[in-house]
Amino acid sequence: MHSGKRWLIGLILPGLLYAHAAGALEFKEIVDKAKARAEGEYQPPPSVPGFLRNLSYRAYQSIRFNPQASLWREGRSRFQVMMVPPGSYYTHTVKLNEVDADGVKPIPFDKSGFSFPDPELAKRVPADLGYSGFKLTYPMGEGDEQNQFLVFAGASYFRGVGADNHFGLSARGIAIDTGLPSGEEVPSFVEFWLERPGGGSERMRVYGLLDGPSVTGAYRFDIQPGATTRIDVTAELFYRNAVDQPGLAPLTSMFYYGENTARPRGEWRPQVHDSSGLLIHDQGAGEWLWRPLTNPSRLRLSYLQVDRLAGFGLMQRDTQFDQFEDAEARYDKRPSAWVAPRQGWSNGEVVLVEIPTDAETNDNIVAFWKPKEPVKQGDHRTFAYSLLFGDKNVSGQDIGRALQTFVGDGNRPGGGTEEGAYRIIVDFAGGPLDDLKPNAAIVSKVSEGSGNSDAVEIIEHFVEYVEADGTWRLSMLVRPVGEKAPVLRGQLLLENKPLTETWTYSIGPDSGLGQKQ
Repeated sequence: MHSGKRWLIGLILPGLLYAHAAGALEFKEIVDKAKARAEGEYQPPPSVPGFLRNLSYRAYQSIRFNPQASLWREGRSRFQVMMVPPGSYYTHTVKLNEVDADGVKPIPFDKSGFSFPDPELAKRVPADLGYSGFKLTYPMGEGDEQNQFLVFAGASYFRGVGADNHFGLSARGIAIDTGLPSGEEVPSFVEFWLERPGGGSERMRVYGLLDGPSVTGAYRFDIQPGATTRIDVTAELFYRNAVDQPGLAPLTSMFYYGENTARPRGEWRPQVHDSSGLLIHDQGAGEWLWRPLTNPSRLRLSYLQVDRLAGFGLMQRDTQFDQFEDAEARYDKRPSAWVAPRQGWSNGEVVLVEIPTDAETNDNIVAFWKPKEPVKQGDHRTFAYSLLFGDKNVSGQDIGRALQTFVGDGNRPGGGTEEGAYRIIVDFAGGPLDDLKPNAAIVSKVSEGSGNSDAVEIIEHFVEYVEADGTWRLSMLVRPVGEKAPVLRGQLLLENKPLTETWTYSIGPDSGLGQKQ
């Protein structure tokens, strides 16, 4: 499974039935630790030695963990644990503990579990250094081969995959003030407890203790790998300080360019991104909302109002090799991630943060849930959700989908004859669309959805069936007016009934349209 570390410049399902090591460790103990920390001054975790922090990414990657040294390798558990060394982006260690029927015991650092291609580097690594995180492995295929499927390492990040995925986007424990001018605060997991699963178990549990300047947290992760890897997350948060923009269940990804943007000069690949769009299921409005991602010219925050959230996620809908032509990164294999609320989710909105980037090595996309109720100093909040990593169907969506979005000049052959306008094409398929005949009387509904109707002129829109690939094409000719940021909404209907999700797209001055020509 391909793994590359990048950094940011952030269906209601029943809980897993889970049997754990009875009496060995209770979640309340972690909650009490988080509460006690919140009542004291924040103490940042100590940094590892400078020579490790200053390692290049390539030099750090040359340090390899020996799978033969994996925790639980000699037991009957199908789960094993590989350790992550500190260095480069991983600037501090975390405490790791093993939990079994006999109780809790620390997992000591074992330098011999790593291979160091540079002997001089190996000599300088302290024998009591510690680990920066861990990787969980499990036989995801038909045999007994161990496959990495979940990694906890770096701040509060954790990354997961389904059986057929390569590593891509990340989840985080929490996002604090992401995208705000005041600057983002980055809490970290500082200690983990790994419960040893019974022989043959398909599930395991991990506890985490999070700490940051403004918040501490106790987390429980009930984990089940598979074709879709599912993590049931329960968190109790204690706020040291008021927080302007708390982000619950954040997802972090990368969008460099895609079919809806210009290709950067010198790039030969058709697209480069871990995720192609944000999907939201608004159960109150009875609507699925699809927002293709962009690489804007300036930092952009979008606040998407939801009547009653059933789920949201960052999805990779482009899953064909020829859509990327990258034999190494295999962006076509990157997972989608879906968040389904379970408990403690109040009214609020989904926030999408899009950050300009000139390279694929930066995570520049964050999506999270922002509660409407303000967070005050001393607040205690509990919430739970299910997080699924898997293919593009992980959300359980059963309505027509926007497969691709194209944006071009509306004043040239094939685009139109309107100066200053955009020709926007959206191809839909799936759900009820697949059962319709090519001459079905499908109509399009296009509008401005942000209250800035005077900021855009919708010149025309129509629908046609594309026999070559069996899709239904919505074609729009639109012209922005002034400096506001209009948001288009488009949907296909038959006899006034929706056949598709609602496609939505910003064409404002910060959208990045055409900035890389």
